[in-house]
Amino acid sequence: MKDDTRLVNLKPGDEATISSIDEGGEGADRLRELGLSDGTPIRVIKFAPMGDPMEIKIRGFYLSLRKSMARQIRVRRRHRGGRSENR
Repeated sequence: MKDDTRLVNLKPGDEATISSIDEGGEGADRLRELGLSDGTPIRVIKFAPMGDPMEIKIRGFYLSLRKSMARQIRVRRRHRGGRSENR
């Protein structure tokens, strides 16, 4: 599907839904412990001035992730104008 991408490829303000987390990737279990799971809505808030880490909003809280971790997360973009649970 053309709207599938990695979390690291999104821009501030973009909204998406997590479609999968790479199995066996470094920190995959930790990402799940932090509440990142398939089907969870997510919004990119900002990137640090040097581009790493990035800040996201998920399940009502803000979370900073290194780009190396964000590359493990596959997401499906949500089209603007749709209902958002993260606002």
